[in-house]
Amino acid sequence: MVFHRSRRGSYAVLKKFIKMSKSTRKLWAQHLSGQSTAKPKVDSQILLRKTPYKGKILGVDPSLRGTGLAILECDGNSYKLLHSETLTLKPKIDSIACLGMIHQSVAQLLDLWKPRHLSCEATIYVQNFKTAQIMGAARGAALSASAIREVPVFEYAPLRVKQAVVGFGRASKEQMSQTLAQMLHLPKALPYDQADALGLALCHALTWHPG
Repeated sequence: MVFHRSRRGSYAVLKKFIKMSKSTRKLWAQHLSGQSTAKPKVDSQILLRKTPYKGKILGVDPSLRGTGLAILECDGNSYKLLHSETLTLKPKIDSIACLGMIHQSVAQLLDLWKPRHLSCEATIYVQNFKTAQIMGAARGAALSASAIREVPVFEYAPLRVKQAVVGFGRASKEQMSQTLAQMLHLPKALPYDQADALGLALCHALTWHPG
């Protein structure tokens, strides 16, 4: 005999789970910012069921003239930033040439560091069609390098990245950069585009589950 939970019951359970998750992330964010001395409570059973990511991840925050790139090394629950950079392309460079340079830069990092996965910002809704077109082209240029080398690509919305790293989805770029610097013991906070790329890589490491 199969029993089915009512929709109302399922919704209540889901709502309770989301509330508990938000509370844990909020405590962790406060702990990182020095606002709380109490350690966040973590469900050990959840951690035991999660298979830690092992290997390198290339994080890519695509932009036509300021793509952020970061290589994160993961060993169980230990994370280390190996490399980060911003591909800064001046306005005088033709947009088509920019796309080629984005592809080449991602290709070089893939060949040099041999990451297991690439984590990229997912397509987001923007009202300006031209902006959306440019962003899509930059993403395509970056992801094509990964596709040619058969490196799996994972995409995450900015909201999800901020929730995973900082603890709340409306965090500012400054909060993201500062939180990453504390979590990974960096000498100083990264520029925002590099921090976004690193955040994408860390989000993948924290939330990825083997299929």
